[in-house]
Amino acid sequence: MTSSETAFVPTAFLARVGVGRTIKEFKKNQIVFSQGETANSVFYIEDGKVKVTVVSGQGKEAVVAILSKADFFGEGCLSGQPKRISTVTAMAPCVIMEIEKGAIIKVLHDEPSFSEVFISHLLARTLRAEADLVDQLFNSSEKRLARALLLLANFGKEGRPEPIIAKISQDTLAEMIGTTRSRVSFFMNKFRRLGFISYNGTLEVHSSLLSVVLNNDQPHITDETPD
Repeated sequence: MTSSETAFVPTAFLARVGVGRTIKEFKKNQIVFSQGETANSVFYIEDGKVKVTVVSGQGKEAVVAILSKADFFGEGCLSGQPKRISTVTAMAPCVIMEIEKGAIIKVLHDEPSFSEVFISHLLARTLRAEADLVDQLFNSSEKRLARALLLLANFGKEGRPEPIIAKISQDTLAEMIGTTRSRVSFFMNKFRRLGFISYNGTLEVHSSLLSVVLNNDQPHITDETPD
């Protein structure tokens, strides 16, 4: 590399406006894109948190993912997906970069370092989807809620679990884990009594909550728990 050349830095690319790249700000509850719209760009979250929802033909809505800083979404357009199959909504004020399909295809072809970052994201999303499926099939609603809270607090990423800044309603949590709001309320109160979570303006998730996920011998509330 000559002195006139500079190394390509993916994070710098994702932080600056350029050809085919725009940075947009979204208010809480503002829709980024809706199910059924034309899919022609990929998005990158610079700051904030969004939820991904889908609506069935019968009108039933489900939360399928919560995404936060440094996550991509909308990448289905790269595989020939003509329409958005989900709706993405800001859960807090967000700063999001929109990258046109042509622009991201070009940088994927031209910059191996960006390709590595993007492929790592895709692999992580695939593994997360598989883990979510296993969670739904085999784990109790108590374990599913504990895992969802740990993921929302970025447990397992670099650093310590962080407060969940965006207000997550119990209805949203119920949709995420496939149970009722009353069961979520029951388990949230239980977690708070045990010191696994705390409320002080924001919901804080403590690493001790991991014991609920890992302890297969822990007695769980059965399906007879009042709804």
